[in-house]
Amino acid sequence: MEQQKPALFGKTAAEIREIAAQLGLPAFASGQIVDWLYNKHVDSIDKMSNLSRQARALLSEHFVLGKSAPTSVQVSADGTKKYLYRSGTNRFVEAAYIPDEDRATLCVSSQVGCKMGCLFCMTGKQGFQSQLSAGEILNQISSLPERDKLTNIVYMGMGEPLDNLEEVMRSLEILTAEWGFGMSPRRITVSTIGMIPAMKHFIEHSECHLAISLHSPFHDERRKLMPIENVYPAEEVIEVLRTFDLSRQRRISFEYIMFKDLNDTPRHVKGLTKLLNGLRCRINLIRFHPIPDTPLESSTEQTIQLFREALVKKGIRTTVRASRGQDIFAACGLLSTKELVKVQAPDF
Repeated sequence: MEQQKPALFGKTAAEIREIAAQLGLPAFASGQIVDWLYNKHVDSIDKMSNLSRQARALLSEHFVLGKSAPTSVQVSADGTKKYLYRSGTNRFVEAAYIPDEDRATLCVSSQVGCKMGCLFCMTGKQGFQSQLSAGEILNQISSLPERDKLTNIVYMGMGEPLDNLEEVMRSLEILTAEWGFGMSPRRITVSTIGMIPAMKHFIEHSECHLAISLHSPFHDERRKLMPIENVYPAEEVIEVLRTFDLSRQRRISFEYIMFKDLNDTPRHVKGLTKLLNGLRCRINLIRFHPIPDTPLESSTEQTIQLFREALVKKGIRTTVRASRGQDIFAACGLLSTKELVKVQAPDF
């Protein structure tokens, strides 16, 4: 069986220079290749028209371009679009395009499935299947029909981004480099459940925003929701954040899904105030959208608003995230799980 050729898309400028040298191409050719990949968004090596025919043939002999269009899209009544991408045989990932007045955000995936097993997450119920390469992460952006409308990117789709640190960091380099997509790191947010060593590396080597999945200020409650609490407790995560001199332009936020009678009481307001005391940050309150086979319910709208007001009174900047795309399986993992079941059991 012939081994799959490696992809050019997702390589850094330094890696492309090395490839060009190995193939005996002139030094300037590497810059042309990079320009075609990340500025002109070419979809075929043969369309790199300012490269010689011989150079294109050499590239095609050893590489594939490595981009692919989404296999399907679902469109919500509110304008949100959920794109499904194939990753290998019978594996799927999702990207959600969320337009909102003068903003257009894309939520990208970083893994196929997830190892973390959070109680409230549909992706976790798939289990872990594979890491996405930098090219597969960036393909969700480059192949998007609305690519030129994007203002913001969030790594909050399927998977734990910092559990795929090397490929996520490579994708961020390409996104923010002048030779790459040229996007401001201030328009990119990477979410994590708090993997401390990888989080330190991210803070030290990237200027993108950081979002921490928190969901409870109390150890015993959080570990029932998120097994990672047994390894990297939220208190330790926050103590690490305090050791960094984060600039005023860089945002640290905490994601907090609101669960009825579980983490939405005055006691939790006090716990959050104590835990985050003195840390410049904001909390995003998120309505829980039910997933199959879970006892969890979302807090009521009134409870969510009162919770926000209580945190604001304590001096913590707090917002309630708008719910989008509920009619198209908006919760991460629902659409890809549906597709995964379909290909695994096509007769049902």
